[in-house]
Amino acid sequence: MIGNWSVARFGTRFGRAGLTVLRSPAPVTYGLITLCCLLFLIGPAAGLSAEYGSGEGLLAAQRAYFHRWGVVPAELFEGAPRAALTPATALFVHGSWVHLLGNMLFLYVFGVMTEERMGRVQFTLFYLGCGYLALLGYAAVNDDSTQSLVGASGAISAVLGAFLFLFPGARVTSLLPFLLFLPLRFPAWVVLPFWVALQWVAAGRATQGPGVAYLAHLVGFGLGFGYAWVRFGRPTRVKAAPAPAPEGENQP
Repeated sequence: MIGNWSVARFGTRFGRAGLTVLRSPAPVTYGLITLCCLLFLIGPAAGLSAEYGSGEGLLAAQRAYFHRWGVVPAELFEGAPRAALTPATALFVHGSWVHLLGNMLFLYVFGVMTEERMGRVQFTLFYLGCGYLALLGYAAVNDDSTQSLVGASGAISAVLGAFLFLFPGARVTSLLPFLLFLPLRFPAWVVLPFWVALQWVAAGRATQGPGVAYLAHLVGFGLGFGYAWVRFGRPTRVKAAPAPAPEGENQP
């Protein structure tokens, strides 16, 4: 899960002066949200399907489901082909309603404009690739853990990192617990580094093994920001051809 405070609205300007972009078609973002929600609803974590039972039976079904589709660091580096796929499948599995809704809110808010800037194909590969590497990095640090890791947090953190680089001046409305959840608007260059700082502090205190994968958040954010910087931070230089001399200025 991304965090305990959320983002509701944003806006930014880019391109020629006066062009405001608030929302645009983003089929990949909406598709990812829809897929994650559907998989959650039919899985045991939602608690809606009678086939998984209730009580201890439901908990056992959830553990088995997470173990099958989530990342188990201790198994990931054993060389099994199935385990090597789990950093990809885990991106579409969520452990609770709060986990799902928190992640999907962040993906909706920050994914739309990022997808528009990158393009559909590039955004899809970016999301899946960074998400895979974020979970892989987390598993490498916790390679002796047998606890399943699920969720799209690593991939969505990469989207946040890319968004910060691409739209640093975007105004983000945030609900901060220590300010009594008053809706306040800040530019992305204030909100997102603050979020990263919270993840850093939380990761440093996470000494009891896997829980919330704060390290995956940090790895994903760094990958996303770095990718955007490399891909979009170096404008193409075009050499201008010499302008023809005005009529009457050509020397005989």
